[in-house]
Amino acid sequence: MFPIIKSLKSITKAKLIPTILISCVLAVITVSSAAGIITWISASFISIKIVWLDKAVNFLIGIASGVGGWFMLPAVIPFIAGMFQDKVIHNVEIEFYPDSVRKKEPELWPDLKHDIAFTIWALFLNILILPLYLFGIGFFISILLNTYLLGREFFENVAGSHLGKPEAKKLGNKNRIPVYTGGLVITLLTLIPVVNLFIPVFAVVWMVHVFHRIKT
Repeated sequence: MFPIIKSLKSITKAKLIPTILISCVLAVITVSSAAGIITWISASFISIKIVWLDKAVNFLIGIASGVGGWFMLPAVIPFIAGMFQDKVIHNVEIEFYPDSVRKKEPELWPDLKHDIAFTIWALFLNILILPLYLFGIGFFISILLNTYLLGREFFENVAGSHLGKPEAKKLGNKNRIPVYTGGLVITLLTLIPVVNLFIPVFAVVWMVHVFHRIKT
């Protein structure tokens, strides 16, 4: 049984409600900002002499940007989660795995460079597969891609906080089923409106439980 119920209970038991609400706000700001910037750029460079047509085109671009942002959300979720990762791991382990809590105090955004690099790479890959939507397979390829990316990223971040990234990668490779099942669950949840806003924190919590289940 994968830890979905345990992960949901952990949100309240580990006192993560304020953290998850802040991450929700950041997710909304991220998607809204991306859509707003694209709309502004299109309004600045696309000019049609027929006023109503110009407004209609820019409106449609704005809608498309919002939808695109929704599909791109899986790529930016690790970036948002990175800000709270240490705190979430610490709180969950205090409640459920007190013998494994690190002595090191939680940091704010402990690996910002890595999170930025991963987000850029994930966005690039997700943009690269956009043409496949025209052939009816883009959605399924996106699920497979983000299942791999998110499963590996969240697991290695959590496991790496204890073992270091090289050992975390080896452990993940030996336990692909729970790691990528977690990635699939996280990816599917990011596609559900409103629910996807809670995923950055939930994904870290999930992988904390996965790590402690398989580490031995």
